[in-house]
Formats: sequence, structure tokens, C-alpha cells
Amino acid sequence: MSTGELLSIEPLELKFPFELKKQISCSLQLSNKTDSYVAFKVKTTNPKKYCVRPNAGVVLPRSTCDIIVTMQAQKEAPADMQCKDKFLLQSVKAPDGSAVKDITAEMFNKEAGHQVEETKLRVVYVAPPQPPSPVPEGSEEGSSPRGSVSDNSHVNGAEFAAASKAFVQRFDTEDKSPEAKALISKLTEEKNNAMQQNNKLRQELVSQIIYYSFLWYLFISSHKELIHVSSVKMLYVHISIMVKCIESYLFSLCICQVPFY
Repeated sequence: MSTGELLSIEPLELKFPFELKKQISCSLQLSNKTDSYVAFKVKTTNPKKYCVRPNAGVVLPRSTCDIIVTMQAQKEAPADMQCKDKFLLQSVKAPDGSAVKDITAEMFNKEAGHQVEETKLRVVYVAPPQPPSPVPEGSEEGSSPRGSVSDNSHVNGAEFAAASKAFVQRFDTEDKSPEAKALISKLTEEKNNAMQQNNKLRQELVSQIIYYSFLWYLFISSHKELIHVSSVKMLYVHISIMVKCIESYLFSLCICQVPFY
């Protein structure tokens, strides 16, 4: 910051983030330190290259004024990104109530006895801000395979097949690991327990059939004089059908036991 008697200027360097074929702007702020009106004017060594708005004006007492300096689009980058362009800001006290239309070149004439403050500003080129680099997806080890998704939200078939193949190969490689062996052992044990439980239930069911059949036999034998012959035959037929149905059910249980590999 330049601290003169009339104006404070911030900054003293005009920094442009240089980019080819693009207009670039930076700002400058003037602060009036006095209780008087202060007129200013901005000059540059390369007026065709820069546009200053406003390039002249009046700063009211104890107030500020912002200036925008725009560099025209450049076709070539300077050597070593060095710039020799300079700016000169002149300031002088002005009559109270002065406006931009009241500013004349005579007001900044030192030979006429006017006290003119001058501040030189240099131009500096800086690198433009870089966009954040994208984070690659799926780079972490152990992540599940993922196919790329096209614009219409469908997974590419070839990539999906390749991912599936990689997953299968990975599983085949790891199926002999301690974790896989423990899982197979646990499932085998559960399967054996289920088969034992099934066999136990089947044996209990057969025992109950034999028991109740024997009770029916005893009942019929002890009350045969009270039971009509046709009724006995019909009862035996029903019992035979029931036994056949139970045998079919037990047979289906046997063939439905699929071994685990």
C-alpha cells in the first residue's frame, strides 16, 4: 500500500493471471485520506494494451474509489513471463464539489505550481489458478470390479463380461484360503446336522405308524364280533392307502437331500 498525503493505493502491483487469447482484469482501490476533494488520473506506458475504468475521477473526502484495469487478449506469451509495462497514478487536491467533468489537464501541471502526487505501479504476470485434479475411481486395492456406465445409463456389455470373469478368477484363486475352508467346513457340518435331524424325524414317524397300526390290529381282533366284515375290509384299505402315502412322502425326503460340494 502506498501512503501519500492525499491517497492510499492498494495494491502497488497490478497482478494479472496471464492466459492467451483471454481478457484479464484486476482491481485497484484509492482511499482519500483528507477532508478535501482529490482528483486523480491514470496513465500507462502501453495504452493500446490496457483499458482503465475510470481513468480519471474525483474521490470524495474520507471515501474510496475502485478502478478496474483490463488487459486485452494476448496472442503470444512474453518471454519468461516478464512484463515491462507500467502505470502512473497522479493525484491533486480539487475544489470542493468538483466532478469528473471539472477535471482538466492543467490541474496535473507541476510547472503551473500545482502539488501533484505521483505513484508508479508495475505489472506482474502470475499463473492462472489450476482446476482441482479428479480423483480416480476404483484405484483402491480390494475394491469390487465395476463396469463403466455409458451416457444412456447402461453398462457396457464387454466391460461387464470382463469384470465378471475377473471376479470369478479372483474367487477361484481365493477359494483355497483359510477363510474359504472354514466356510466350507461350517456349511458341511450344518448339512450333516440337517440330514441327521431328518433321519431322526423319519424314524419317529415310522415308529408311530407301526404303533398305531398295532393298536388298530388289537382293537379289531378283540372286537371282531362287533364289527361288520365289510367295515373291517374298508378300514384295512384306508390304512393301506395311508401307509402308501407316508412311504411316498418318506421317499421324496430321501431323494430331495442334495449333497453339498
